[in-house]
Amino acid sequence: MKGQLTSQENVRRIYLQIIKQKIERYNFNSMSTQTITPDVSGYYGEYGGMFIPEILRTTFDELVAVFTEAKADPEFWQSYVDVMQSYSCRPTPVTLLENFANSLGGKFQIFCKREDLNHTGAHKVNNVMGQGLLVKRMGKKRIIAETGAGQHGVATATMAAKMGLECTVYMGSVDVERQRPNVFWMEQLGAKVIPVTEGTATLKDAINAAMRDWAESLETTHYVLGTTCGPHPFPEMVAWFQSIIGQESREQMLKLSDKLPDRIYACVGGGSNASGIFLPFIEDESVELVGVEAGGHGLDTGAHAARFSGGSVGIAQGYKTYFFQDDEGQMLHTHSIAAGLDYIGVSPILSHLHDQKRIRFTAATDEAVISATKLLIRTEGIIPALESSHAFASVVEEAPDIPDGTQVLINLSGRGDKDIFNIAEAIGDEKWQEFLQTRALKH
Repeated sequence: MKGQLTSQENVRRIYLQIIKQKIERYNFNSMSTQTITPDVSGYYGEYGGMFIPEILRTTFDELVAVFTEAKADPEFWQSYVDVMQSYSCRPTPVTLLENFANSLGGKFQIFCKREDLNHTGAHKVNNVMGQGLLVKRMGKKRIIAETGAGQHGVATATMAAKMGLECTVYMGSVDVERQRPNVFWMEQLGAKVIPVTEGTATLKDAINAAMRDWAESLETTHYVLGTTCGPHPFPEMVAWFQSIIGQESREQMLKLSDKLPDRIYACVGGGSNASGIFLPFIEDESVELVGVEAGGHGLDTGAHAARFSGGSVGIAQGYKTYFFQDDEGQMLHTHSIAAGLDYIGVSPILSHLHDQKRIRFTAATDEAVISATKLLIRTEGIIPALESSHAFASVVEEAPDIPDGTQVLINLSGRGDKDIFNIAEAIGDEKWQEFLQTRALKH
C-alpha cells in the first residue's frame, strides 16, 4: 500500500465498528464487514488510482467527500439496508442445488447465492440504490450510466424512476441488439438509451461516452458507474455496497451448515458481483476464492475477455489495472457470449488480490457456458444469466477434481430472462427460430 496507512486504518476501524452495529439491526448478528480499503490515493497495492482530466477533479473530490461522510454515518448504512429490504427483497436466499450436484457425481455440495431474486433481476441494484442515496445527499437531479448486459441499465433506470431523477444510459450498439429486452424496459422506465457506435460498440465504449457526458454536465449530473472499475472512489464505493452479498452469505452458510464454504465461485467482468461475495471472506484463509472470466471462443483464439490470461497491466479509463491489450498498450477487441463480461479491464481490487494469490482466476468458454446453463435449467428449474453461468461452467469443469465433501458456493449474480435471444440462438432452438420468422412475416 502507498503511504499514510496508519490514519487510514484508524478511520477504517471506526466505520467498520459503526457499520457492524447497524448490520446487527438487520438480524445478521455475526456478519463480517471485512472489505479492502485503498490507500489515500485510491490504490490497492499498485492498482487503482485516479487518472482523470482536470475538469473532473472538483466533482471527484466532492464524490470522495460525500462517500467518506456516508461511510462514517451510521444512519446511512441503515437507510441503505432499509431500502434494500423493502424495495429489493433482501436478504436474498442461499439455495442448496442437490440435483445439479448429483448430475456432477454428488460427492460434494453446491449452494448458490440467489442474487437473481433481487428486484430488477441481478446484483446490480445493490450498488445502484446505494449510489442513489448518495445522489440525494449531493442534491443532483440527473444520473447517467453505462451498461453492457443491460442489467445495470435497468437497475439505474429503476432507481431513477423511484427517486424522481432524469436518467440517460449509454450502451454499445452491439449490446443494444443482443440485449433488446433490457433496452425496452429501460425506455419504459423513462430512461433515454443512447446506442454507442464507436470503437467496438460494446461496454468500454459505453463507459467512454458516459464519461464525456459527465464532463459536460457536472453541476447537475452524477455518473452511476456500475462496476468496481474506473477512478477512485468508484472501485471502493461499488464494492462497499455490493459487500452486502458476502455479508449475508457468511451468516446464511453458517446457519445452513455450521461452517463457511470451502470454495466460492463468481463470474468476473468488471468485478462487482465477485467483489461483493469475495471481500467479506477475504481474511478466511480456509475459503478458496475462484473468479471466472469470459473464455469466449477459447484462450488460444484471442476472441475472449480473460484479462488475467491474456492481458497486461496498463492505465485506461481513469485507473490502473490488468487490461486486454497488446504490447503497445492498444486495447484489443474482446468477445464473450455474455455482454456483461465483454470488457477490456477488471477491478483494481481483484488485480491486487490476483497478485497476492488470494483469488484464483480461470475462464469458461461460450460453449461450456451454454452447456452449464442448460444443465442448471433442467436440474434445478433456475434460469441463470449467461454471466452467472460462467461460474457454474467452471464448477462443472473442475468437478472431477473437487474433493469429496467440499461445500461450494456460487454467486448466481442474475437471471437469464434478458438472454433469451442469445440462449435460443446458441442452442439452435427450432421452435424459437420459427416463432421469430413467423412474427417477422406478420409485420
